[in-house]
Amino acid sequence: MEDLICLLPKAELHIHIEGTLEPELMFKLAQRNKIKLPYANVQTLKKAYQFSNLQSFLDVYYQGTQVLVNEEDFFDLTWAYLSKMAKQNVKHVELFFDPQTHLARNISFDTVVKGIIKALDKAEQELDITSHLLLCFLRDLPEANTFAILEKALDYQKKIVGIGLDSAEVGNPPSKFKNIFKKAKELGFRRVAHAGEEGPVEYIWEALNILDVERIDHGIRCMEDPALVSLLVNRQIPLTVCPLSNVMLKAVVSLEKHPLKLMLAQNLCVTVNSDDPAYFNGYISDNYRDVQDKLHLNNSELIRLAKNSFTAAFLTDQQKRNYIHSIDQINLL
Repeated sequence: MEDLICLLPKAELHIHIEGTLEPELMFKLAQRNKIKLPYANVQTLKKAYQFSNLQSFLDVYYQGTQVLVNEEDFFDLTWAYLSKMAKQNVKHVELFFDPQTHLARNISFDTVVKGIIKALDKAEQELDITSHLLLCFLRDLPEANTFAILEKALDYQKKIVGIGLDSAEVGNPPSKFKNIFKKAKELGFRRVAHAGEEGPVEYIWEALNILDVERIDHGIRCMEDPALVSLLVNRQIPLTVCPLSNVMLKAVVSLEKHPLKLMLAQNLCVTVNSDDPAYFNGYISDNYRDVQDKLHLNNSELIRLAKNSFTAAFLTDQQKRNYIHSIDQINLL
């Protein structure tokens, strides 16, 4: 099993680049930018990673982003993540970033995007990792704030291929953002949204029917609604599931109780991802390894998860076939 997880080519489709900020890099950037953190050292910071829900995590997460100031910081952050992915046989990533978090600190959109893209381009050349960017809007902020940001993204549409919706889910339904998603579709952007993690199953319906999304991020609460499961299966709408994140944020009580294996059994197009791995005890291979161990996934199920990750990606049909063919070359069944 361990060999198979290492050998499997994988795509990661639910990863917040700001959530890959490891404590050691956070302190390094804080020192470089002369920013004082409210933690004495790395060990003290790690003790703060005990979360009771999504909001308790977001409070620490947004505090960490304060050290990201210059283009070089965003490059270093992204390159550190991609370097790890090369060692875990990740071949394609679709990165979320939160421009509103940085614009609120007077960090320009260009500074953020140029730093990230510089690392993505370097990874394609040197690490053989392809990539897309997905611009996420913070759902606890007004929709009115989003239109000017989407306009800025047009200058980078070759790399920023889509938009998403993240941050505090409860009380912020997808329908709140119906106009910006409509505009994004008209402009040719792909569309995803976080739904059904802490929020109710109705939020998944809204994301599908009102925002017209092509993927659901998280979506684990779909299992509460057989009609929704049937629709997701029939249309093969992907779900980017993040098992370790779900446990850390108390969306599920334990990994042993995670619905991932049942979702596979229902023939849902589920994928495994790491969400905010610096805060949630593991990157993508850790998620694969832990769900295999706790849910007793067999080789066929692990291979399905890897194939699903490419099927669900915003790649061309030929690119998907090539990646899936590379999985078929692994003869460990």
